[in-house]
Amino acid sequence: MKLQCAGRLLDLAQPVVMGVLNVTPNSFSDGGRYLDTEAALMQALAMVSDGAAIIDVGGESTRPGAEPVPLQQELDRVLPVIERLQGECDAVLSIDTLKPAVMRAAVAAGAGLINDVNALRAEGALEAAASVDAALCLMHMQGEPRTMQQSPHYQNVVIEVGDFLMQRAQACLQAGISAQRLVLDPGFGFGKTTAHNLAVLAALPRLTGGPYPVLAGLSRKSMLQSLTGRAVAERLAGSLALATAAVLGGARIIRAHDVAATVDAVRVAQAINEARSDALHSDRN
Repeated sequence: MKLQCAGRLLDLAQPVVMGVLNVTPNSFSDGGRYLDTEAALMQALAMVSDGAAIIDVGGESTRPGAEPVPLQQELDRVLPVIERLQGECDAVLSIDTLKPAVMRAAVAAGAGLINDVNALRAEGALEAAASVDAALCLMHMQGEPRTMQQSPHYQNVVIEVGDFLMQRAQACLQAGISAQRLVLDPGFGFGKTTAHNLAVLAALPRLTGGPYPVLAGLSRKSMLQSLTGRAVAERLAGSLALATAAVLGGARIIRAHDVAATVDAVRVAQAINEARSDALHSDRN
């Protein structure tokens, strides 16, 4: 399985890690640490050295309760980082945005993947995505960041998330976007309770068994507070457990803050997947 990322192919035969780089003052985990371009550059290069295949640059926080950021401010945050990284590392660069103008500008600056928590539903977003050749990550979110965690409700979260993502993928295909450019993200923590998140994670093979690679973003999420009681800075062990479960469920991209440890967890989980596949193949023969 290969993902078309603006002129290059990202091989997903083995799951890969996407490193999180928030150039914002208010992200839930590392807000304010990488606002300076040089600090952001050093962090990105460190994550690539630790094994990240993708660096996800975000200039607008989408944590629960977050307020929108003006367009020019978001551009001013992300473009200098992407421009610098484009010449200094070989990882695929991802832009985490829901604004069409940021998508276009970031791809022009060197981004090969558009990571949209709104699944290209903003006015002009689908058209912007169709006009470039970057890969596209379509995420499920119930509501919008400011209100998404205020009593989220589903009749059947697994079915509803899966149906939504396939509908958005179909919208992309109808817009002329190649299937080889699409990634699906069930949106853990975005308009979902801990019970919803666990239900989707347990049923992940339903989604990963389809035609598109799946991204799982579970690193340091608030569900770990309810499951373990740990503060954000103490959620590494829980994050690794969730990453392992996601890979065992078939996820091909794991979005993470702690890249080196996550790369190790992903490799172990994938080895289990391959051993399981070999055992099943042997039994059939």
